[in-house]
This record gives sequence, structure tokens and C-alpha cells, in this order.
Amino acid sequence: MKTNYSIYNLETPSFRQAKGLSKCWMAYAKHYSNDYIFEIGYNSKSGIIYIALENNITICSKEGRNVKFLVTDFENGEEYKFKNHLKAEEKLEELSELYS
Repeated sequence: MKTNYSIYNLETPSFRQAKGLSKCWMAYAKHYSNDYIFEIGYNSKSGIIYIALENNITICSKEGRNVKFLVTDFENGEEYKFKNHLKAEEKLEELSELYS
């Protein structure tokens, strides 16, 4: 069982950061509990808490709001955010087909 991942900028999380992270964990447990976590962190510039998965989907929450599922096009850097995990998976598949 693989359990090594990095945690960034969350040494003393605020209330909103903790709330956002708890929502990310709930989404992870519900939709991706069999996927490996790459890293967990907080982006201080955007205010986003995230759990980045090795399947290239990132579960994120800004200031404790509802989670979004982020897919990044690594060819051009464009990011796509979805409210629904299935839409994120569809986009990931679309990008995979586009670049293969």
C-alpha cells in the first residue's frame, strides 16, 4: 500500500482551510478512495486547498466552499474545473485521446 505524499503550506490550517480540506477528504472518500494521492496542500495565492491525485485529477476547495474537480492540460497549462467528478473524468479522457 502506497502512503507517501507531500503536504504543503498546512502546518497550522485556519478554520476555512480545515473546512475546505475536510470537504476535499469527503470527496476523495466518496469518489477516489482507491486512487493514490500525489500531494495535499494550500495555494496561498489562490486560496485553494487541494488533494492532487496521481490519476491527474485534483480535488480542491476555495476557502471552505464546495469542492471542484480540476483537470490540467499539461501540454498548454490550461485548467478545467468541474462541479461533478464524472465531468472531470470525461475531460481527462478527452485530453488523453487528444495527445495519444
